[in-house]
Amino acid sequence: MLGIAIFTTASLLCGLAQSSQMLIGARALQGCGAALMNPASLSIIAATFAPARRGTAIGIWAGVSALALALGPLVGGLITEHANWHWIFFINVPIGILGIGASYVFIDESRDETHERLDLPGLALSGVGLFALTYGLIEANSYGWSSARIIGSFVVAAVAFVGFVALERRQRAPMLPLELFRNRTYTGSNLVVMLAALAMFGVFFFVSLYMQNILGYSALQAGAAFLPMTILIILIAPLAGRTTDRIGSRGFMTVGMLLVALQLLLFSRLGEDASYWQLFPALILGGVGMALTMTPSAAAATRAVPVAKAGVGSAVLNSARQVGGTMGIAVMGAIVAAEAAGQRTPAAFMSGFDSALRVAAGIALAGAVVAFALVRPHGSTDEPTRHTAAEPAA
Repeated sequence: MLGIAIFTTASLLCGLAQSSQMLIGARALQGCGAALMNPASLSIIAATFAPARRGTAIGIWAGVSALALALGPLVGGLITEHANWHWIFFINVPIGILGIGASYVFIDESRDETHERLDLPGLALSGVGLFALTYGLIEANSYGWSSARIIGSFVVAAVAFVGFVALERRQRAPMLPLELFRNRTYTGSNLVVMLAALAMFGVFFFVSLYMQNILGYSALQAGAAFLPMTILIILIAPLAGRTTDRIGSRGFMTVGMLLVALQLLLFSRLGEDASYWQLFPALILGGVGMALTMTPSAAAATRAVPVAKAGVGSAVLNSARQVGGTMGIAVMGAIVAAEAAGQRTPAAFMSGFDSALRVAAGIALAGAVVAFALVRPHGSTDEPTRHTAAEPAA
């Protein structure tokens, strides 16, 4: 509930922002609220449903999330075209108030009784590492990849990450319990989620730019163009989750990432005068692929950790998705900028766009390999993490 309250307050501040500094600060506060909400929602499912029904519940959760993903661009496009952009934030306020009320009425409390205290040093090191890495990737084309500023950013990121791992190995109450990663299925699920986000988040951003700046779509038309993809996620995610309860997650995750890779390759073949029907097959493949990837990945990850650790296990999975998405936008942006070489022409954008999509397809293909190699077949177990619950890994 605290996450919803913070997110709602931050949305109000975003709408009231009169300067870029205030808007950035309020958006950062929104991120804090989302960081509290998203893992909590998944951990509630893990704590509430038995392993045999957890995939079905996660599939419904993913379908509802996809519904929001479908409605967001449409509503946002309508608001920006027919009202003031501030209202894309104000609209979150009544929704947030309803969410706070619903959390009181419908959600039972659950907690990890083994939790001791916040790991503030680990939080600081991980934050510094992620900030430095993201900054280096975003600013590399402006300052030069060999500049002292960019090299220094990457060095700071590397040192912070190494220090974070060393600290977490010695902490009595670590932010990231490294023993969770002794479970191959849990490790594989997190890697697949991160690689899927790395491949797709940047693509969503730049495909939207392609539709608007190259094909001439309005903001509303660009949002509506993604509807076939998001509708398929809404329809298939619950079915995929229910089926993983019976046959496991590995096959779904592997096939899903292969379909995502194929989608990205199809996008890379588009030209400056593509019609919507040339985009349509890739959108269909992406919808099926993402539905087959994200729900089974979440189901496999939550099955692979004890119920007492569902909160931290879900938080790590959500962090993997967010880190992958952040890095995806930064990496794809760096590729597009490098290929464009400072030119602001459609041809320059398309050159970088095609290269970024091919790289993203390679990342998705790597995700398929990871899923097949690390996620356990249905019915097998990973003993190292089975100290509090005996459940099938996938």
